[in-house]
Amino acid sequence: MMKNREDLISKLLEMGYIQTDLVKDAINKVPREEFMTPETKNYAYLDRPIPLEEGQTISAPHMVAIICERLALEKGMKVLEIGTGFGYNAAVVAEILGPNGHVYTIERIETLKNIAEKNLKRTGYSKNVTVILGDGTKGYAENAPYDRIYATASAPKVPEPLKQQLKIGGRLLTPIGRDTSIQELLCLIRVDENDYKSYNLGGVVFVPMIGEHGWPEIK
Repeated sequence: MMKNREDLISKLLEMGYIQTDLVKDAINKVPREEFMTPETKNYAYLDRPIPLEEGQTISAPHMVAIICERLALEKGMKVLEIGTGFGYNAAVVAEILGPNGHVYTIERIETLKNIAEKNLKRTGYSKNVTVILGDGTKGYAENAPYDRIYATASAPKVPEPLKQQLKIGGRLLTPIGRDTSIQELLCLIRVDENDYKSYNLGGVVFVPMIGEHGWPEIK
C-alpha cells in the first residue's frame, strides 16, 4: 500500500502519467482522502479506483492525471465535467484552473451531489466548483460554451449536446463504450462550427453514462 501522496506522485511521474508541474502540484495539493467514504480513506493513495456509494467509483489517480494532461488545462478556463462522484476530479481541475477558473460539474444522483458539495466546501473548492443535479448527457447549456469538457463515465457515442457546448478550439474528453473490454478514451478538438478532430487515447474502464444521450438506466 502506498503510504502517502508523495509516494503516489513519484510513481505517477515515473510512469509518465504526470507530465507537467500544473498537474503534479494539483494532485499533490488536493487531499484525495477527503473525497472518499470513511471506510476507504486508508486506500486514498493507492493508484486504483475506489468504490463510492450508489455503484459509483472515484477514478484511479493515474486516470485523473491522464484526463488533466490530455485536456491541456490552463489557468482561468471554464470547464464542464460530467459525473461528479464525490468531487475529487473536479477539485483537482479547479486547483489547476486557479481562482479565475471555474468547473461546472453535473451529477445525476442526488446523494452523490450533496456529498460532493460538502466535500468541496470542506476542502475550499466550492467557490470555483458548481455542482448541478441533472442529466450530464445534456451538458449545461446555461454556461456554454466551455473551454474544456470531460466525462468520468462512458457513453455509446459522444453526446451531441456536449459537442455543441464546446468552444471552437476547445477539447472534449470522454470514454466511449459500455463493455469494459471495449471502452476507449476519445479526445475531440473542435476545429470550427461543424468540424471536430478525433483522437483515440486507448482503452479505459468507466461506469456507464446514464441519460437521454447516453445509456438507458437498468432497472
